[in-house]
This record gives sequence, C-alpha cells and structure tokens, in this order.
Amino acid sequence: MNTGVLLLAAGRSRRFGSDKRHAPVPGGGTLLEAAINTLRDSGLPLRVCLGRDDRALQEELHGAGIDCLLCPHSELGMIGTLGDGIRARPQPWDGVLIALADMPRIRTATYRTIAAQLRTDRIVVPFYRGQRGNPVAFGSKFFPELESLQGDRGARALLLHYPDAVHRVEVDDPGILCDVDTVEMLQGLAAAT
Repeated sequence: MNTGVLLLAAGRSRRFGSDKRHAPVPGGGTLLEAAINTLRDSGLPLRVCLGRDDRALQEELHGAGIDCLLCPHSELGMIGTLGDGIRARPQPWDGVLIALADMPRIRTATYRTIAAQLRTDRIVVPFYRGQRGNPVAFGSKFFPELESLQGDRGARALLLHYPDAVHRVEVDDPGILCDVDTVEMLQGLAAAT
C-alpha cells in the first residue's frame, strides 16, 4: 500500500475563540506544528489541507518543506476540506489516513500501526480501551464517496454503510481520543504534561 496522510487544518476554531492552529502547546511550538512534527516522524507522506484563504500559512509551511493544499471548499467545514484533499491527493496514494490538526497527542507509532493495517478495500479505525478515536484510514475503494460527502455525519457515514470493511485496531494510545476544541482543553494538556 502506498498510504499517505491528509492533515485537516482548515478549521476556523469557533469554539476556541481564535485560530488554535497557532496556539502554543506544552514543550514548545504550536498545535499545528505538534501535529505536523509527529506525522513527519512517522515517515508517512503528508499533505496539509488548509483553508482557501490561508495563503500566508501555506507559504510558511512550504518554506519548511511541507506539502500543502488550499482547499476551495473549506468554508463547508471538514466535509469540504476532506473532499478537496481526496480529490487532489497525490496519485500514487491508494490509502489515506485522515488526521486532525487539533490532536497533538497521537503517537507516531499509532500512525504507523494504522497505515500497516490498511488495504484498498478496508477502513481502519483505532480504539483505545473500547473507545473509537482518530485518525481513521480509508483504502482507495472509498475515495469516490469521500470526494462527494455531504451532510453533518461526514466520513462516519461510511463506517455505518460498510460495516464489513471496518477493521478495528486496538492501540495503547489515549492520544487518539484527545482533541483540543477549547482553551480549557489546551490548558488540560499542559496540566497533564
């Protein structure tokens, strides 16, 4: 499998109150940098999906050697960003992990484990102590549907529609459940460090 990662980083951070991608995290750097650094360490090909107006951030990331995509439908939310990312994915990819920029605690090994379990006709979902988390990975069989998702259920609808294709992977990584939606959640990360 030639599996890459789409890091969805186009959100407007309404619940956070400001652009959380630039929020500092314990240990240094920003929330976005923490996610990118972990993914780069995984060795998996990475493309960061940004909002359609994020030209300055795109230039900054390009300057650091990071592949970025300005998503023309990012105003539709995660569904629009995901669809744009799948449509513009590098052609050799026959599998994609969908990672979220506000999940800085996922371990590098977890990304590798999920990628290793992926097949073209499989959806790989990580679980920690019985709870479903992120990132979720999709084989190329599901790309056409990911490109045309609508509504508020997003890619989760595919998990319900194709239960036989879902492959559960138990991981010893509570980071798959830890997304940062508010300033208080970010402060909680600092307290746990």
